[in-house]
Amino acid sequence: MDIKFSSSPAEVKGMDTAALRNHFLIGALMKQDEVTLTYTHYDRLIVGGIAATHKTTPLTVEAELRADYFLERRELGIINVGGKGIVTADGVSYELNKLDALYLGKGTKEVTFKAADGSAPAYFYLMSAPAHHTHPNRKMTKEEASPVNLGDVATANKRTIYKYIHLEGIQSCQLVMGLTTLEDGSVWNSVPPHTHTRRTEVYFYFDVPSDHRVFHFMGQPTETRHLVIANHEAAISPPWSVHFGSGTANYGFIWAMAGENLVFSDMDPAPVASLL
Repeated sequence: MDIKFSSSPAEVKGMDTAALRNHFLIGALMKQDEVTLTYTHYDRLIVGGIAATHKTTPLTVEAELRADYFLERRELGIINVGGKGIVTADGVSYELNKLDALYLGKGTKEVTFKAADGSAPAYFYLMSAPAHHTHPNRKMTKEEASPVNLGDVATANKRTIYKYIHLEGIQSCQLVMGLTTLEDGSVWNSVPPHTHTRRTEVYFYFDVPSDHRVFHFMGQPTETRHLVIANHEAAISPPWSVHFGSGTANYGFIWAMAGENLVFSDMDPAPVASLL
């Protein structure tokens, strides 16, 4: 399990491209039949992924967690961005189509992943946070996620937001999780930008064409930096950092947060005209 420690705004101000990518970019998330995990000290989140095929792959506990099993003291959100997949949790199997989500609560002991069809891998994105209460395991389809259409073609951000794990959806201890898809011709996400010093957020980009990239902006509103991100890569956004971006083609991204509260709208605006 890769470990990423926290960095202050003063440290980030002096980072070059390589240092920014080392501290805040999570790449190579989707390896065939292998669960990859990155532990960030921002709110002690664990970000992971697996490209599941016909093989059944277990979620094993890492030594750094000092636990008997992965979800002994944690909860887990899973969203599939590939072909139909099957997640089995303590003997109960859940079929996840593309953009379906599954929440697994604290105390779930055995978790495995595989694709329904080995020729069409299921790309499972994983987000885990510490948990101090047990909430029921629950699946939610994208149709059940109350899709909301926002934005406009004129500002190149016409998009659909799906909320899965939040106050009015799947209940959790800390996790807030959903995704956004942009329509053809729209490339900007999360504009107007914002911060929320009470929560860490991670963006995972998917459906980015192989010859295109997303320019993900981060940093303090008056000290912005950027990461160039490819398909199936993620960016860690510290609580003090903005998180918005633009792609060279349309794409989708999963947003996931953990911290002090579960209120989706808890944010501090950073108007575009104030950015530097």
